[in-house]
Amino acid sequence: MKLADLDNPVRASWLADQSFRLDPGPYISDSYAAHMFLKRVPQADPLGEVTEGIFNAGRFKRQWTTDPEHGVPFLSSADIFQADLSTLSMITKKCFRANARLGLEPGWTLITCSGMTAGRVTYARLDMDGYACSQDVLRVVPDLDKIPAGYLYTFLASPFGIPMIKGGIYGTSVKHIEPSHIMDLPVPRVGADVERRIDSLIREAMVLRARFQTGITDATHDLFKSAGLPELIDFNWHDQPRDLDFSVSGLTPTSLRALNFSPRAQRIIDTLRSVPYRTLGEICSGGQLSRGNRFKRIDSDREHGVKLIGQRQGFWLRPEGRWIALSSADLQMVRADDETILVAARGTLGDSEVYSRALFVTGSWLSHGYSEDFLRVVSADRDFSGAYLFAFLRSEAAFRVIRSMSTGGKQQDIHEGLRRQIPIPECTPADRERIAETVRQAYQWRDEADVKEDQALALLDKAVREAAR
Repeated sequence: MKLADLDNPVRASWLADQSFRLDPGPYISDSYAAHMFLKRVPQADPLGEVTEGIFNAGRFKRQWTTDPEHGVPFLSSADIFQADLSTLSMITKKCFRANARLGLEPGWTLITCSGMTAGRVTYARLDMDGYACSQDVLRVVPDLDKIPAGYLYTFLASPFGIPMIKGGIYGTSVKHIEPSHIMDLPVPRVGADVERRIDSLIREAMVLRARFQTGITDATHDLFKSAGLPELIDFNWHDQPRDLDFSVSGLTPTSLRALNFSPRAQRIIDTLRSVPYRTLGEICSGGQLSRGNRFKRIDSDREHGVKLIGQRQGFWLRPEGRWIALSSADLQMVRADDETILVAARGTLGDSEVYSRALFVTGSWLSHGYSEDFLRVVSADRDFSGAYLFAFLRSEAAFRVIRSMSTGGKQQDIHEGLRRQIPIPECTPADRERIAETVRQAYQWRDEADVKEDQALALLDKAVREAAR
């Protein structure tokens, strides 16, 4: 059951605006309530008047490449929410140059405008500068002479902005939002000082997110350099000879699947074994190297539940998740200990799928719950911390090795026996500690960025409510 907001009750003027309809639908609409609430703010400018433009790239022919020298990273409507942008697909530079609207600039607000997820909001980060972006994403370009970019984003991503954006959605099976549908959206003005403070918080968050991306990438590069394996730093799977016409001898009952003996993957494994290493099974002996247990999901509110993160949203910057109620025993089962690595362990083999990708649990993410579809990797060896293991498991080389260990039909899983044999380069104790600290610092920056954004949203909410009194 949905109730009207007691801070924004239905008013007589609303009844008149809706021709005195007495059914509750229009009055408990989040979009309508937000519009009515913002009418009480003394000054609000139409979105179209504080922007230089609101547009998408339009339809275009996509030509893909795997060569960084000839490609530009491409962001789909799902990729714009990703925390780690190092695994993006690329379109050709020729294709990119053919459409001047494809490129992004930091500070633009991005709104998904097509599909069942239409109306979600994020912003173009510093490390998205010059990246190509899908036509399924609206670009809201602020006029910096009229409004700070960070303030505009914060409003559009707030509980005031999102309902009004989604109120413009049309369509049945495929939802859409057009620029014209949000041009008149009212943007409250709450004073230059407050708007600058909000903008400053968002800009600080952008810098911290760029540091996060640089940090985890540097940690992985440092690991391979320290291990004497520089050839795996910029490893390109598609540059390797294809797995055609190969034979295998000495088979055991462990597996008869050809994919598990992929020559390309075996060459990576042989390279990893050419330096001192320990297997993942040895490091996790006494820890955990298994999928989570299944459990019953009962929906809950934020005050009495835990946010459950699934495989898709686990790789987002700010996952929305699903709030569920859990017993104390189930809560222990779905949460992860500090420095647990979670590997998406169920899915299909498309290059853009998250299956076999790794994420790291620490800091604020310790409060979340995680679905049973994740493979939980918990080190029991003090010499090999979770942070160090993550620097390896997030690499392209590790991703391809894990993919080669798939088992199953349509939905793949990671072979229980083979995953224990994954070789982890040892490096020296000093190297391992330095690499782990780089990862930890990167995730501290990520948490700080989240705090900055939350502070900006709280400041906006307070300012708007005070202005509406």
